[in-house]
Amino acid sequence: MIRVFLVDDSAFVRRALTRVLAVEPEFEVVGEAASGGEALARIAAADPDLVTLDVAMPGMDGLQLLPALLRWKPSLKVLMISAHTRDGTDATVAALAAGAVDFIDKTTFNVMDLEYLRREVVDRMRLVAPAARPPVRPPPPRPSLAGPEISRCELCVIGASTGGPAAVQRILQALPARFPMPVVVVQHMPAGFTRPFAQRLDSLSRVRVTEAEDGTRLAAGTAVIAPAGSHLRVSPNLAAVLTAEPCDAKHVPSVDVTMRSAARSRPGTVLGILLTGMGEDGADGMVAIRTGGGVTIAESEASCVVYGMPRAAIQRGGAGWVLSLEEIAELLAGGRPDRAQPPTTEPSIQRR
Repeated sequence: MIRVFLVDDSAFVRRALTRVLAVEPEFEVVGEAASGGEALARIAAADPDLVTLDVAMPGMDGLQLLPALLRWKPSLKVLMISAHTRDGTDATVAALAAGAVDFIDKTTFNVMDLEYLRREVVDRMRLVAPAARPPVRPPPPRPSLAGPEISRCELCVIGASTGGPAAVQRILQALPARFPMPVVVVQHMPAGFTRPFAQRLDSLSRVRVTEAEDGTRLAAGTAVIAPAGSHLRVSPNLAAVLTAEPCDAKHVPSVDVTMRSAARSRPGTVLGILLTGMGEDGADGMVAIRTGGGVTIAESEASCVVYGMPRAAIQRGGAGWVLSLEEIAELLAGGRPDRAQPPTTEPSIQRR
């Protein structure tokens, strides 16, 4: 049974979600709150596995409440509900980077359409809830080496989906300012979210981070984010080429498209990293990089929000290494990750 706690200042939204979840046997609504302060007071006693959290609420909003929830229970899965406005987009990107696993666009939220809510909310809950993970075969044993040899690599391509913003932020923050290769990030996001995501990462990282444009040169010490709505290919002269093809791809941008082009443009010198995410995008791209002589790393199940994409790469033989998110960040940082955390004055959960 997956225990769910609802935080939303709209009684209609809370009531609709409760009605939808009431007919789903694997879910149980164990509590609700109309504000951040109310959630702080009630959530410890409810002890949920998953929280739906409204971004915009009077008083303490969802972005302010999120860190307190994750400090109280690091394994908690938080699904944000936000409006797709400029302010809502920025807040949602910040929430995803802070550890929320996914979000739902509230501007399309019809509390009268229970079938829509079932598709949009329940399916996402099943995806990210701890009990929803399918069993996986053990990863292949690591080679008997000290670690992946990445010094020969000339280009790093990172793919991610659900749970990826926080993972990508962790990696880019670990990179030194003079990181010796360009980084291309393909993160599944809706249109309008990748530019704020790049801007946030740029403000937090020592490498320069931008949303890619057609013709953007890929240089050491920089990272580019593939824009939502376009595929990104890597040209032989290390430039970003944006294209609508293939137009029938399930994900735009596609991790596979970028990784395959990188493997063709820089055979044997590509570092491919596949992080948390649902589905199989990136699995074939990892195979292309590895069979071309490059280095490939899949995030381990232990640190993934959703193990689908790394799992698919492992099963197809595309993962040369299986490392936790912290191990990947440490490897790219040269073995010296910055673990210093700023002091916090954020609210805390009231325990009883």
